[in-house]
Amino acid sequence: MEYSLEYNGERPHLIIPEYGRHIQKLIDHCIALEDIEERNKMAKAIVDVMGNLQPHLRDVPDFKHKLWDQLFIMSDFKLEVDSPFDKPSKEVLRAKPEPLAYPKVASKYKFYGHNIQTMIDIALTWEEGEAREALYFTIANHMKKCYLNWNKDTVDDTVIFNHLIELSDGKINMLDSGEKLSEIKDLLRKRKTSNQNNSKHKSKKKKY
Repeated sequence: MEYSLEYNGERPHLIIPEYGRHIQKLIDHCIALEDIEERNKMAKAIVDVMGNLQPHLRDVPDFKHKLWDQLFIMSDFKLEVDSPFDKPSKEVLRAKPEPLAYPKVASKYKFYGHNIQTMIDIALTWEEGEAREALYFTIANHMKKCYLNWNKDTVDDTVIFNHLIELSDGKINMLDSGEKLSEIKDLLRKRKTSNQNNSKHKSKKKKY
């Protein structure tokens, strides 16, 4: 007595495993149909079954469009039927995305974070006037706060202004502006208050 056993390792690869092997076999059978009307009728029936197997897609906008796209993808784009939507392009779907640019670090002063350089670059695009000068002051004040969070409990404003000159390639110079940044005690008090609020929030979460 012989048994015809089929092992998964010997079966064809499932393109979208979520739909199972039976749906894949139905699609393969649909591809092999010679009559276009029969293919169209069977393709629509397969899409309806796919919709029943993935009910969560009904909350997705144009879920029917998504089902038809998946039908063509599982057919390896070999299925020739009259779709109510444009047939997806194999080349477009399999195209590799453009490589992402490596994020810039704020020079050697990593403790200021990545966003400080973006803030400086944007500030330099503003028109000259009080608004831009106020933004410079806000950036310098934020740098001072970051410096205190990273380093010690003291820092001179001159250090911050010199760092700002370096990060802006010499375009922002506040050394002779006469501006004074927020007092260290005020910044440390805000940091302490923020830490206490975070601790209280975490303790409340643990109780629940």
